[in-house]
Amino acid sequence: MPLTHDEAKARIETLRAQIEYHRKRYYDEDAPEISDAEFDRLFYELIALEQAYPALDSPDSPTKTVGGRASEKFEKVTHAVRLGSLQDVFSYDELRAFLARTEEALGYAPQYSVECKIDGLSVALEYRNGRFVRGATRGDGDVGENVTANLLTVADIPKILTRDDIPALTVRGEVYMPHDAFEALNREREENEETLFANPRNAAAGSLRQLDAEITRQRHLSIFVFNVQTADGISFASHTESLDALKDLGFKVLEKRARLSSPDDIIAYIEEIGAMRASLPYDIDGVVIKIDDLAERMTLGETSSTPKWAVAYKFPPEVKETKLQDIVVQVGRTGVLTPNAVLAPVRLAGTSVSRATLHNIDFIRERDIRIGDTVYVQKAGDIIPEVLRVKMADRAPDAVEYTMPAVCPSCGGPVYRDESEAATRCTNPACPAQLLRSLAHFVSRDAMNIDGLGTAVLRQLREAGLVHSPADLYTLTEEPVAELDRMGKKSAENLIRAIAASKDAGADRLIYALGIPGIGEKAAQTLARHFGDIDALFSADRETLCAIEDIGTVTADSIIGYFANPEVRVLIDRLKACGVKTTYETTVQGASLAGKTFVLTGTLPSMSRDEASALIEANGGKVTSSVSKKTSYVVAGAEAGSKLTKAEALGIPILSQDDLLAMVNTET
Repeated sequence: MPLTHDEAKARIETLRAQIEYHRKRYYDEDAPEISDAEFDRLFYELIALEQAYPALDSPDSPTKTVGGRASEKFEKVTHAVRLGSLQDVFSYDELRAFLARTEEALGYAPQYSVECKIDGLSVALEYRNGRFVRGATRGDGDVGENVTANLLTVADIPKILTRDDIPALTVRGEVYMPHDAFEALNREREENEETLFANPRNAAAGSLRQLDAEITRQRHLSIFVFNVQTADGISFASHTESLDALKDLGFKVLEKRARLSSPDDIIAYIEEIGAMRASLPYDIDGVVIKIDDLAERMTLGETSSTPKWAVAYKFPPEVKETKLQDIVVQVGRTGVLTPNAVLAPVRLAGTSVSRATLHNIDFIRERDIRIGDTVYVQKAGDIIPEVLRVKMADRAPDAVEYTMPAVCPSCGGPVYRDESEAATRCTNPACPAQLLRSLAHFVSRDAMNIDGLGTAVLRQLREAGLVHSPADLYTLTEEPVAELDRMGKKSAENLIRAIAASKDAGADRLIYALGIPGIGEKAAQTLARHFGDIDALFSADRETLCAIEDIGTVTADSIIGYFANPEVRVLIDRLKACGVKTTYETTVQGASLAGKTFVLTGTLPSMSRDEASALIEANGGKVTSSVSKKTSYVVAGAEAGSKLTKAEALGIPILSQDDLLAMVNTET
């Protein structure tokens, strides 16, 4: 049933907002929340509505623009030739319709270059007299980010071409992360309990947009070059000819491509590429079909957002059935018990899948997942295995509803689940499953900041029986540490010195280092400032905790539950006996900001948020994490988000970094 004008307007506005949000997550933050297929569904629903209700169309609709924008972190680069996107097609009928349109427009059946669509990050590489001089991301298609230093670390990018008689050349390529590099990176991040990358595309994008080029180098990125953007001193009649020339110049180009004209031949070649997809060492998410002759491309031209001479056929998400053989529970650093599905191995999107996270008990109950079920699985973003649903018709009559274990599977200690959150936790801080990750968190830069105590050294200390608790770090001596692999006397001395120095970190860092569920750096500082000493926090009740701004009932209950464990009291007493400071001290410089509450948002020009917070607090002010009517000022930097919007709606004064510094300098 057709929508009314008002209904269509409301839906179009909703879709535009959703698409812009997910574009930002995908392109700018490299952290997608939905799959490509889900995004495409939203995008093409919007296209259909804009076509059905032309009065509601808009030139700034996401259907008319390219996703992504240049970050303020990098110098901006204006592309000489726009780095546009392609129209997607999702069926062979849509593909045949495109081929018919081009044939009708030209008056004959042209030849097409048919090639894999690499799932990566698009960049432009500029050369002068055969030397690589600059590289930039696509950005919004017109303006990208200068990431030359990072691209110089990509081994497959030639720094000097095989010919130096080409005055100027700009090529476009797709930076990607090979499967083996991606899997190694996620293994390392999992070990360090960092957020995993959803797929190689986002891992590549995040790696290429690092401020430290050495991090990019360690990520082992690669590239395929697929187009000539501008050329001076060299010319081509066709796309195929240009790719052959680029290969001769030293660029890495796709070998799997063909020149075809018949729709049946093109579809057969797509099927061939689809069949080999699982064996490729990199991700592809479709096949690009573009007219090969460059003069014919000029004849057809472009729309406002996509060329009329090319489309991208997108592969549908791959879903398969398999047997859920068991559910096993893993214990994380913070004691969270995570159920994981043990699956009968199934080939999915290029790899054999035998495990998938089931997240928490709510996820299991919502889908009524039981051991022995036949389940449908796919890879979210084509990489993270997930259980979609149960095939109820195949369920055994004696299948039993799953329940989480009553005790920790690692240490046998008690577990609890607050009904206000989905997580079930082990409350024993000495739990072996938590120990290595807990230690890594305890010594991290934002916690006790013990330099030289990385995961590898901590693992050696644990395996040697030297450390069973964070308190054991402060009883270490040089001699046994020096005997560890790759340590030696000098390294041992430095490590013991760093451990001793961390004793003065203060109560705020110690509270954060303890890894209390739900307590981040800011909350730890708030608690330390309020109570002054960790012993006072120990005896705080729910009412006292909830009276503190930014501490709600869930957080209060988490704190009380953590300190109720007798093992925690033992740990704190041992730390105090070793000389670890459990009091909070702050250096007061003045009272110019006394009585004023600040919220920080966005990226400040020359100060970190921690530095700005310290400045405010040193001058008597207070920093909170959320905007409310009680907020005195919001200090906003680049890419400020919803906090700035809310502050403007409430009429709260907005300050720049310079405004804040002026308040401090003027009133002191």
